[in-house]
Amino acid sequence: MNVLNSGLKRRELLKLIAAGAAVPSAMLASGCSDSGSKKAGHIVVIGGGFGGSSAAKYLKRYNPDLAVTLIEPKKSYITCPGSNWVIGGEAEMTTITHSYDAARKNGVDVIHDLVQSVDTTGKTIKLAGGEVLGYDKVVVSPGIDFKWNEIEGADPGIATKTPHAWKAGEQTLLLRDQLQAMPEDGTFIMVAPPNPFRCPPGPYERASLVAHYMSKHKPNAELIILDQKNKFSKQALFMQGWSENYGARIQWIAKMDGGEAVGIDADRKVVETTFGNFEGDVINYIPPQKAGQLAHDMGLTDDSGFCPVDQKTFASTQVADVYVIGDAAIASPMPKSGHSAASHGKIVAANIVLSMAGEETIAAKNVNTCYSLIAPDYGISVAAVYNTVNGSIEEVDAAGGVSKMDATRRERELEANYTRGWYRSITDEVWG
Repeated sequence: MNVLNSGLKRRELLKLIAAGAAVPSAMLASGCSDSGSKKAGHIVVIGGGFGGSSAAKYLKRYNPDLAVTLIEPKKSYITCPGSNWVIGGEAEMTTITHSYDAARKNGVDVIHDLVQSVDTTGKTIKLAGGEVLGYDKVVVSPGIDFKWNEIEGADPGIATKTPHAWKAGEQTLLLRDQLQAMPEDGTFIMVAPPNPFRCPPGPYERASLVAHYMSKHKPNAELIILDQKNKFSKQALFMQGWSENYGARIQWIAKMDGGEAVGIDADRKVVETTFGNFEGDVINYIPPQKAGQLAHDMGLTDDSGFCPVDQKTFASTQVADVYVIGDAAIASPMPKSGHSAASHGKIVAANIVLSMAGEETIAAKNVNTCYSLIAPDYGISVAAVYNTVNGSIEEVDAAGGVSKMDATRRERELEANYTRGWYRSITDEVWG
């Protein structure tokens, strides 16, 4: 008998989920295959970033009787948010590196291995180390991968010479070191990617902090952004900040003005555009993007290269009992950000718990906040709240906000402090 049939019980359950509290096992139906160590069922989460770690945490919080396994090859996670601070010399890698100790303490079984294959019919996952796991439902949070060879000369091998640094870690340090070794009158060229891509304001925050580093250490250097787009996130705020902080040091060239890259020579450090050739001392080529390779291997993607989902629950529309969250999911108008991914993780956890209890799923609100540093003491932000209406995510009018254009310098300084506070808060929420 399902003990959640009464409206009262359902209301109690939803209140607990909304509060992020543990759901008593007496309120949950069993009814799941015993793939895990507990009768409530076994959920496997693949990918330990903002989305996957958040999902694993809240699955255990909403129903402690679930067996939850998190599969992530890295033993510690280095976040893309904050990585621009490292490149610009304003933070160390330790600042943006997080462990899975708290997940283990919370009862999540963390396995550091690569997924070799997933049998979605037999509901098994084979790991590179040989272990095979069964599951009732699987949450896939594979992040992004790159579309190489979209322009001439852009193959995976160039990443050591023209680092993208769009997956944090070794690439972050490589780009930082190239910047530091650049001549004092050198040229840093960024090739910004076309939509859609991870973290829409990210390239422009990076340009800002590179320019800040130049202003202190390379006073005669310049930065050129060759953009595959004609506009970008928070554009007016960034350009105002660039003017106030760096004068004409940053040159942004839109696609329509000749900024579209059509070729790259990593050895000669030359980018060919529709306008002409640009030669630099450091080339930061950020390729076009798609969902992480595992999503393609599992048949979760469509022609866009990303994963269509039921935007209410994040269940894959391609494969049963598979959920996709984070950068890989098609969740427009939500941006592909760490905050969005963490929000997805909570919602997918709630709906999996409800689904496995035989209950109706919920259309919870999603949230996103994107902070950006233009200088260490100059921050800007945008925030939004999203409803799910008729199965589609829609932004709630007047529920968010963006930094005002006429802010004082003190207000920009406060936003910079909020930026660092937001980072500490969300990473503690996800990994702490």
